[in-house]
Amino acid sequence: MKIKIINPNITQRMTREVEEAARKYASPGTEVYAVSPPTGPDSVESLYDEVLAVPGVISEIIKGDREENADAFIIACFGDPGLEAAREVTDKPVIGIAQAAIEAARLMAPNFSVLYVLDKSQKIIENVLKLHNAENECCSIRSIGLGVLESEDKEKLLKALTEKGRICMEQDGAECILLGCAGYVQFAEKMKDELGILVLDGVVPAVKFCEAMVEIGAKIPKRKLCDFPDKKEILGFDNLTKF
Repeated sequence: MKIKIINPNITQRMTREVEEAARKYASPGTEVYAVSPPTGPDSVESLYDEVLAVPGVISEIIKGDREENADAFIIACFGDPGLEAAREVTDKPVIGIAQAAIEAARLMAPNFSVLYVLDKSQKIIENVLKLHNAENECCSIRSIGLGVLESEDKEKLLKALTEKGRICMEQDGAECILLGCAGYVQFAEKMKDELGILVLDGVVPAVKFCEAMVEIGAKIPKRKLCDFPDKKEILGFDNLTKF
C-alpha cells in the first residue's frame, strides 16, 4: 500500500523528519512518502496560518488520489488543518495526526496533556480538541514557548518538552503526553524513557491507523456528509477542482 503524508507547511526539513519517522514504523510492504504543498506558510502556528495552509493540503490530497495512486493520506499538523474538507474530495482514508494521537491515547491513557509551540497556538489546540470531542479527556494544554522554526537546537527543544511534560504529570495528573507539533516526532521515544509515561507524537499512530483502514478496505462513504463537492466556478484554484 502507499501512504501519502502532507506536511501543511513548506519547511522541507520538517517534511523529511516526518517521513523518516513514518518509514521507521511502517509495516513491510507499506510505501510512505511525505510532501510539502507548493503553497502555504513556512510554519502553522496561528489560525491565520491554518487558513493559508488548507488549499495546499487539499491540492495534495487530490493529486495523490488522482495522479499518484495513494491508498491513504495523513495530514501532519496537530491542528488537522483541512481534515474534514479533505474527506470530501477523496474516498480514501484521511487521518490527521491530532486525531490519531487522541484516539491512541483513548485506548491506552485517556487522561492526557498536549504540549504545543507558542502561546498564540492555543486556539488551534482548543479547536482540534473540540473537533474530536476530547476536551473532557485533556488534563491540560501547555506551550513550551519555542516556535516551529526555532527547533534547530534539538537538545534545547527536548529539554523544554521534557520539563513541560513533567509539569503535566506532577501538577495536572496527565498519564500521557501528546506532542502537538509534527516537528516533535523525533522526541517521543526519548521523552517516554525520561518521564516513564506514554508519549505520542501523532505521526506513528496515524501510519498504523491508515494501514489498518486500507487493509480492511475502508472507504469514506459518498452519500451525504462527505459527498464530493458540487461542481461550480472557483476562481484562482484550478488545482482544487479536479476531484
